[in-house]
Amino acid sequence: MGGKVDPLVVGRVIGDVVDMFVPSVTMSVHYANKHVTNGCDIKPSIATEPPKITIGGQPDEFYTLVMTDPDAPSPSEPTMREWVHWIVTDIPGCSNVARGKEVLGYVGPRPPVGIHRYILVLFRQTAPMQEIFQAPVARAHFCTRMFAHQLDLGVPVATVYFNAHKEPANRKR
Repeated sequence: MGGKVDPLVVGRVIGDVVDMFVPSVTMSVHYANKHVTNGCDIKPSIATEPPKITIGGQPDEFYTLVMTDPDAPSPSEPTMREWVHWIVTDIPGCSNVARGKEVLGYVGPRPPVGIHRYILVLFRQTAPMQEIFQAPVARAHFCTRMFAHQLDLGVPVATVYFNAHKEPANRKR
């Protein structure tokens, strides 16, 4: 009875940010030359620019990517849960996120204290968003579930998360 435990469950991504889902689209995330895998550590200093993300899916479909921090401002007291770092819509399938429409500009990880989780969630759109979607007015208190519900996105098709913590001021590279 040695079943593999889903790292999204272990990392409390399922529960804190999204509900249980079955991944159906591939998503590859890279910061510089570092491939992001669930639960890996990424230094904020290498994540100042948006990651390179390629997705699978169907070329005639569109996708939405959301990146949030459910641990803001502190993992022990996440009173700003979730803090949204990035939203990109209308990403064509079988391409990269750079081909989508950036609705909310990327802000890299800047954890003030503790180890924070940064979640990248991909949803399949039912149609192109066009101009129907307005960016959130505030980054704090974002809710991925509510966002998906309001835009009729359904459950995620792919998710990956990484951890980051504050770097010592003299060791940023």
